[in-house]
Amino acid sequence: MATTSHYGPSSSSLERDARRIHDDKPVSPGSIAIGVVIGRMSEFFDFFVYGLASVLVFPQLIFPFAPDRLTGTLYSFAIFSLAFLARPVGSVVFMTIDRLYGRGTKLTIALFLLGGSTASIAFLPGYDEIGVWSIALLALFRLGQGFALGGAWDGLASLLALNAPAKHRGWYAMIPQLGAPIGFALASTLFGYFVANLSSEDFLSWGWRYPFFVAFAINVVALFARLRLVMTKEFGTLLEQHELEAAPILDVLRVHGRDILIGAFVPLASFAMFHLVTIFPLGWMSLYGNQPIGAFMVVQVIGAAVGIVTIIASGLIADRIGRRAQLAICAVIIAVFSFIGPSLIASGNSGHDAFVIIGFGVLGLSFGQATGSISSRFGRGYRYTGAAFTSDLAWLIGAGFAPLVALSLSSRFGLTFVGYYLLSGAICTLAALAFSRALEQRE
Repeated sequence: MATTSHYGPSSSSLERDARRIHDDKPVSPGSIAIGVVIGRMSEFFDFFVYGLASVLVFPQLIFPFAPDRLTGTLYSFAIFSLAFLARPVGSVVFMTIDRLYGRGTKLTIALFLLGGSTASIAFLPGYDEIGVWSIALLALFRLGQGFALGGAWDGLASLLALNAPAKHRGWYAMIPQLGAPIGFALASTLFGYFVANLSSEDFLSWGWRYPFFVAFAINVVALFARLRLVMTKEFGTLLEQHELEAAPILDVLRVHGRDILIGAFVPLASFAMFHLVTIFPLGWMSLYGNQPIGAFMVVQVIGAAVGIVTIIASGLIADRIGRRAQLAICAVIIAVFSFIGPSLIASGNSGHDAFVIIGFGVLGLSFGQATGSISSRFGRGYRYTGAAFTSDLAWLIGAGFAPLVALSLSSRFGLTFVGYYLLSGAICTLAALAFSRALEQRE
């Protein structure tokens, strides 16, 4: 029976009972890895389904009154950014739920809200049917996605890292990151299928809705995969040792405010590039390219496959040279790519394709170790909450406005400004790494 406090029912006692039942059945790092990848894949699938629709659907369905397709896409990207503003708020609220009602309760509410917000978009009427309410509902569901994602931080990546052999921390740190290209490939495959096989009228009428509806089922599967790991003895042991304990956010800011600020800038090169090789190229192609969208989405799936390979490679490299060196080298590579990338996009279909495939390769090398760098400076008892809030800020600063800013600048001033945006992220990463190292030497 769940614990009942003056706050209401809690799942904490159920979690403890489940751990006692499975006390003699230790979970392997491989099982943890599978659960972590499934969880991350579901999150990224929800977000990428929305991101792809921001280019392919919403400019026509929700913003048909825009003077041109570019303006409609910019409006759509503005709503895209709302989730990243809501995510830190979600983290604060759900950390409180975690402390009062248990990790299982928190995850169940968060993932049902995430899947429900995404699936609700599948039933959204267009502007021509309900007017401005379609914009308001789209914004509400997008805020719901971001708010829920703040609560989906489960500590399983930390569980995996803390159970990893000392000489293979880089390898285990990259495993959760595989969820991103897998989620993107799945979302792109679904959208690409309907784009390629339906007329424009049928796609805008009902075809685009199917991937959003699928998201709810994927989140239910991910919820059970996560709850299974939350109920393990290994998770309970780390929870009792305060390694995975939810702490009040004000306490974390008081003790580790500087570490949160530095940590938010360490992965900035990777996060700035994240949407510039996924959402932005599709937007640019739909507006200014002449390649069929279905064919280009196949290229994006190929790029995601390349990203999977380089994420795996990042784990091997990091275990040889160290995570900090890995991130610094990748920031330099991204800086170099910031000068080459705009020329590739401007050189036609083959160059545009090369931008995506090469970009995914570079992104994987950096992204594979980006999140693992966030929690390294937090003390026991603060690591779980500190890593969650730092990740929220990093995504907000680095990726949340990337499609909007990149498309706005490039359409007005030229593609060179996309390179400047990437370059700024690389500079921030290098500066944050240098500052972090200086602080460690001083301490």
